Order: sequence, then C-alpha cells, then structure tokens
Amino acid sequence: MAQGRKSKREHLVETAQQLFYREGIKGTGIDTVLEHAGVAKRTLYNHFKSKDELVIATLQHRDQEFMAMLKAGVKKYESKQTGEPIFARVLAYFDAIAEWTTSRQFSGCMFINASAEYPRQDHPVHVICAMHKRLVIQYIEELMAGIPLADPHELAVQFAVLTDGAIVNAHTTSNKNAAQVAKQIALSLLTMHAAGAPADHKQ
Repeated sequence: MAQGRKSKREHLVETAQQLFYREGIKGTGIDTVLEHAGVAKRTLYNHFKSKDELVIATLQHRDQEFMAMLKAGVKKYESKQTGEPIFARVLAYFDAIAEWTTSRQFSGCMFINASAEYPRQDHPVHVICAMHKRLVIQYIEELMAGIPLADPHELAVQFAVLTDGAIVNAHTTSNKNAAQVAKQIALSLLTMHAAGAPADHKQ
C-alpha cells in the first residue's frame, strides 16, 4: 500500500512539474494537472493540502533532477577539456549547461521562472528557489577545489551569475551559444584569479 501511494505521489509531482515548467505555475490549474495525471481530486489532496504544497514538491524534485544532470554533465565533459587541467571540472560545468540550454525540452530555469511568479522573498516557493541557487553556488565552489584562488566562494557566485545570465539569454532570445559565451568569460576569470592568488594559496 505504501509503495502504491508513493507511486501516485511521484506521478502527480512529475506530471505537475512538466506542466508548471512548460506552461507556468499560475497558468496551470489543478484541474489541468489532474487531467494529465489521470487521477481524482481526492487523490491529489490525499498527498498535498494545497497547490503551493504541490508546487514546492515539484521544485524539490526538480532540484534533485537538475543537480544530478549537472553532475552527470561534468563527468561527461571533464575529459574533453583542453588547456589547464585544474580548470577542467568548472569548464565542463558550463558545457553541461550548454547541453541543457540547447536541448529541445529547454524552457528556461524552473527556479528563475517560479521566483518571478512568486516575487515575495518570504513566500515558501521563492524561498526554495533561493535555496536551489545557493546549492548551485556551493556545487560550483566544490568544482574549483584544487585551483589556487584567494576567494573561491566569490568566484563561484560570479559563475552562478554568469550561468543565470546565459540561461535567461538562451531562453528569451533562443541564443544557442549563450552558455559557451559564459564558459569563455569563466575561463578568463579563472585564469586571472588563479594567476593573482597569493602565494600561500598556490600549490
């Protein structure tokens, strides 16, 4: 029984996630989710007390999905980098972003889109979007381990800004080269910051 309930919940979350991502959260009514999921309203409210709870569940699911995609992309592209080997993982990250932003299913960043629909910063939906963006910064910083940098966190923040800019540009203008432009800027920043790091940060 527990497995059955879990499967229905996952099906609802995955269906809602696809609809929210493609059509927008506020533009997608609960009845539309139910129709696409093929479940009764009672089933939905057995798992979620409100639409906001469902939205949060879809964002949590997307967070896990997105981070797994990034990590797989870094693993895929790391060995394909040229130049300074210690930069390879960070540059592979931008290639992973490029692969996603040029894919057919790309419709922007679900977290950027959702935070725009829920602009109040203390709203639970906005809060989870901010948490996701902080996790991305943390991951970028992890990718820079081993690079001699005076302030890797600050550079990770800059790369996150580059990433979001590339995502928005790719989405709004259909620029297939946006993430590669961000990658070249990132390489320039890496080269500059690594060269300028104090001696005690260098290996």
